[in-house]
Amino acid sequence: MIEIIDKVTNPEVLEKAVKRYREKGIILPTFKQMENPSLIPEKIVNQLKSIGLWDNHPLNLFRITWKNEPVEFGGGFGGVNYLEIPKEISGVEAKIVLILGKYFPTGAHKVGAAYGCLAPRIITGQFDPTYHKAVWPSTGNYCRGGAFDSFLMDVTAVAILPEEMSKERFTWLEEIGAEVIATPGCESNVKEIYDKCWDIRKNRKDAIIFNQFDEFGNPAWHYNVTGKAIQEVYEEIKSEKSRFSAYVSATGSAGTIAAGDFLRTLHPQVQVVASEALQCPTLLRNGFGGHRIEGIGDKHVPWVHNVKNTNVVTAIDDEDTMRLFRMFNEKEGQTYLKSKGIDSELIEKLPLLGISSVANLLSAIKTAKYFEYNQDDVIFTVATDSAEMYGSRLDELNAERGKYTSFQAAIDDEVALKGQSTDNMKELNYLDQKAIHNLKYFTWIEQQAKPLEELNQMWYDRSIWDKVFHQTQRWDELIEDFNERTGLLK
Repeated sequence: MIEIIDKVTNPEVLEKAVKRYREKGIILPTFKQMENPSLIPEKIVNQLKSIGLWDNHPLNLFRITWKNEPVEFGGGFGGVNYLEIPKEISGVEAKIVLILGKYFPTGAHKVGAAYGCLAPRIITGQFDPTYHKAVWPSTGNYCRGGAFDSFLMDVTAVAILPEEMSKERFTWLEEIGAEVIATPGCESNVKEIYDKCWDIRKNRKDAIIFNQFDEFGNPAWHYNVTGKAIQEVYEEIKSEKSRFSAYVSATGSAGTIAAGDFLRTLHPQVQVVASEALQCPTLLRNGFGGHRIEGIGDKHVPWVHNVKNTNVVTAIDDEDTMRLFRMFNEKEGQTYLKSKGIDSELIEKLPLLGISSVANLLSAIKTAKYFEYNQDDVIFTVATDSAEMYGSRLDELNAERGKYTSFQAAIDDEVALKGQSTDNMKELNYLDQKAIHNLKYFTWIEQQAKPLEELNQMWYDRSIWDKVFHQTQRWDELIEDFNERTGLLK
């Protein structure tokens, strides 16, 4: 049966963690505080005024939230950071809103997913920070988030990611002191990462693997923190006629898409849309292949994906994504947008969208066209990270294709943006959903030795996902007890 983490399993290991964190001055934030930073003790908020957003300081654990003030140093907390894309860019009447991961430590929201995996193991005595190493298998931002959280929580990190990921990722991991293991291939070579995990399991007793694709702390964090952040923005921007019509998320590790499970509790009509690369249409066509939309790993269905709550699959051409990524970030592309009457302030904010964020935007546009949404419909999606993480990709494209021009921007606007159509997408019925769920068998039962009864439980047990998502309530009680034992909040 699927494990629900709700009690201390090793008091001796837990005591070691309490002692170490007391010595190191490490305080653990609750999930409620990540959702609502106004609950953070005032003395911690005051101390953050002298700490940078990316500083390797343990108090930055309290900045694992969508509500950081958008400044690099000394910021406090406010509303959720978001960006609305007008119809002049999207070409559709529906309102498209992206919440922004740029203002998390490390510049991506994956620090939250990683915390949701590591913290519960520490507070229940399942992970010994004085002995164990935390292994973070990933196609990008998750291993960065895991390495950052590990450093702040006095844990040695081991990052595993494909060798063809952006240079920025490898450089940062090395700088923070993580052990880095580069596996063969690109974004879609997830199996090679899993193979390395099996090698570690067999040969390193001191290593515990936090695989975002099968750790339920990942979607639990997004259900409770990301889902509620999106709802907050909707309440802020909605009108009397507004309809919360769709939520779009790259499938990736199936963490972020779990925000849709929360949103459905408030908006039962919402369409939850899974976005993937056309070059690797795993959900759409049981397909395979390599692609350039970094951060969304594929060729398998994540163990933690509640497929019953996914209504639509869209596949985005990575060529369209890369073209628009250039247009949003190159000077000539921005000049072209300005000539079209796009507000200069908005143009300056478009680099807040990383490569997968642009793909999410395109999926939102396809969704709006497919369902014929109008000005009353609101579509939410997520900008996991920003262009800051992909400067080397722009350099590579310039070397490959030459300097970006306003003429090219006009072509890209017409073809890659306004030209998005409703092909390469599918509205899922019950049997479609079950077919996708059944794909988990080949990765997780045959390759990763998961119990078949758990696969069936995820499909047939109508209560299990509710239990998975609401573990955070118990985790908060255990976190509060942990902090009480360290005495650091007194």
